[in-house]
Amino acid sequence: MAPRPQPGTSGPLPVSKGPKTGANQQQPIGKDLASQPTDRPMSVRPVRNKLMLRAPAPTLLCVAAIATAIGAQIPARPEAHKQDPVRDPQKFRYETRIDLVNVTATVTDAAGRFVPDLTKDDFRLYEDGKPQPISLFFNERVLVSLGMAIDTSGSMQGDKMDAAREALDRFLGRLLDPEDEIFLYRFDDEVQLVQGWTADRELLKRALGRISPRGATTLYDTVAQAVPLAETGRHRKKALVIISDGNDTSSHTTVPDLKQMIRETDVLVYAVGIDGQAAETSVSRPPRFPLPIPLPIPGRGGRSPFPRGRGPIPPRPPPGPSPTAPGPLPDARVNALALRELTDDSGGRTEIVRTAQDLGPATTSIANELSRQYYLGYQSPSAGDGRWHTIRVETRNRTLRVRARRGFTATRESNRDGRLPPP
Repeated sequence: MAPRPQPGTSGPLPVSKGPKTGANQQQPIGKDLASQPTDRPMSVRPVRNKLMLRAPAPTLLCVAAIATAIGAQIPARPEAHKQDPVRDPQKFRYETRIDLVNVTATVTDAAGRFVPDLTKDDFRLYEDGKPQPISLFFNERVLVSLGMAIDTSGSMQGDKMDAAREALDRFLGRLLDPEDEIFLYRFDDEVQLVQGWTADRELLKRALGRISPRGATTLYDTVAQAVPLAETGRHRKKALVIISDGNDTSSHTTVPDLKQMIRETDVLVYAVGIDGQAAETSVSRPPRFPLPIPLPIPGRGGRSPFPRGRGPIPPRPPPGPSPTAPGPLPDARVNALALRELTDDSGGRTEIVRTAQDLGPATTSIANELSRQYYLGYQSPSAGDGRWHTIRVETRNRTLRVRARRGFTATRESNRDGRLPPP
């Protein structure tokens, strides 16, 4: 989606000794004259003096009177009502047009509970082991641009798909904010964008109702398409949630390629795997949380879904074991190691559940996490060098645990230009 010019002014400009304030502020007369054709260079000050000397005295008195009247009608903005740059979208975009790295941090205590109400001074941020000043900080919920990718291969038939629909319907309709935007992919033998960006939950519900399980599992190809699309979301926080019950069986995309793609974005990647034979109920332990309640919100569009010169996914080879998954598992079980390769660098996580009925608690956990995270931004000293740089986030209270992205690749074409969309 495209991002969401200020009207200009024209006509004769009054000569005044003091700057004007307010929405109708005029530009200096020298700037207008400088834009006109001229036979010789001139400075702003001499031009103004010449104009004033050539004007008759009555004209000067009239101009001065007009300027005084205009100044009286345009009140100066009181100092007490100046908005914080973070709260004023126009000022925010202007003052942060630098190479910012965005970091979403999840903070929990020793018992796994979310820790609220921390301030910027409670955090310490390091790039390649060197401390960096935090330029932006939000400790309130921000809107989310969220992508969903659901496995609809043949193994998801029956109760699994019914439970997945029920969990996703609750996740999208009741646990997220109504203004969060969402897209939905399905993947089996093919990758299909079932519903593009929308905040209309009825559209999403109908899209979920239309899908039926079939065929194989093209999980990696789906992530390769969904991550670039998630980058185009209009909200500050961008995330992707993957739900699957098996290992990839027919993708052309490799895990290393996906890992590199994710490292070049700000997208948080989460995965929920269904594995009835799993010895653990969670691969990356989620935080504990109270029963979910609706959370009020206190707080780029237009890009190709294949950035940095990438094109569409090339034709797939004939179905068979994925050539890139680190250690394909027997019986096409969920490859938790491969999922963690995709999620953990981004600041997201992988959770493995035993049955489809566990999808409800798993998606509730993700919704709560997205609502209780901290949002930090800093100016990187490594802009555009094309290298991988580590990120470490800590709190002054060393007993707290912080999960955040582990680093980034400083590509010249990254979206870390600081021109963040409005809340």
